[in-house]
Amino acid sequence: MLVANIAGASGYAGAELIRLIQGHQNLQIGALSAAANAGERLSTIHSQFLASEIGNLQLQSTDVDLLKDCDVLFLALPHGASAQLVKSLPAELPIVDLGADFRLARAADWNHYYGGQHAGSWIYGLPEIPGLREKIRNTHRVANPGCYATAIALGLAPLIKNNFVNNSNITVVAASGTSGAGRNAKVNLLASEVAGSISAYKVGGIHQHTPEIEQTLNLINESNDVRITFTPLLAPMSRGIHATITAQKISEFSADQIRSAFTSHYKGEYFVKVSEPGVQVASGSVLGSNFVQISMEIDERVGNVVITVVLDNLVKGAAGQAIQNCNLMMGFEETLGLTGIGVAP
Repeated sequence: MLVANIAGASGYAGAELIRLIQGHQNLQIGALSAAANAGERLSTIHSQFLASEIGNLQLQSTDVDLLKDCDVLFLALPHGASAQLVKSLPAELPIVDLGADFRLARAADWNHYYGGQHAGSWIYGLPEIPGLREKIRNTHRVANPGCYATAIALGLAPLIKNNFVNNSNITVVAASGTSGAGRNAKVNLLASEVAGSISAYKVGGIHQHTPEIEQTLNLINESNDVRITFTPLLAPMSRGIHATITAQKISEFSADQIRSAFTSHYKGEYFVKVSEPGVQVASGSVLGSNFVQISMEIDERVGNVVITVVLDNLVKGAAGQAIQNCNLMMGFEETLGLTGIGVAP
């Protein structure tokens, strides 16, 4: 059994990592750090572990000497924190970073959307994007993608790869559960603010996942012309993402050609499933699973392709994807420790 340490264990993604590692045949939990909650028992912070022996583990301070003593390290820290910590860690230590610190290749994008010093980029951990799986297998540092970015990139990949749509005219409206905003107390995340309401935020191309999505899609067809208009929504649910993607279809391509391309593109992918025509996906279907479900339809009246994508933002959008990347890095079966069946209803 390999020892996995987690920095940021008090957050939602950290807790999901713990849950998944507990069911992993080749990994075991080592040190758990949580700066603000150091000294607390795990089950005090995350009551879902109360019935498990692991719930008695004490959360530690974020100490380099503690964290480096493992076979693989997961960083589930706020954006900007991982880069500072990594500077003091052994260069050979395998790390999966769930934050944004190493996702963006261009310093200009980092400065514009996050600010501060650009730390550089690691291999982007989205195995279902052509060419990335082998790179993940051959590295020891992976930048785990953002949740919105995962859903949108996977929904668009077959279209971009086959030049089916106008790359500069893509509109995305995507709703996320409140856990996507982290665990810190915020007025807009209070139950009385969220219940019975849905609201847009970071409208007008300013959401930080925008350059990440465009960067990933531009890798697919080795271009630099993919542009999206992305509007995120806060939905009255704790977890899940539902993304609706609308792109202008190139006229000579038929619905059958496009659907066939989606089926072919994801034929060998265990964690990505394309629905039958007319069957619309729902976020609740993938709750707790590492699966992505995609539906594709053509609006013949205006000539648009309409893609809907769902995933669990804490699993395939964070911790599950991190485990998937760890499996590839460590030479394990890619699906190890990950479930494909959601919790529904």
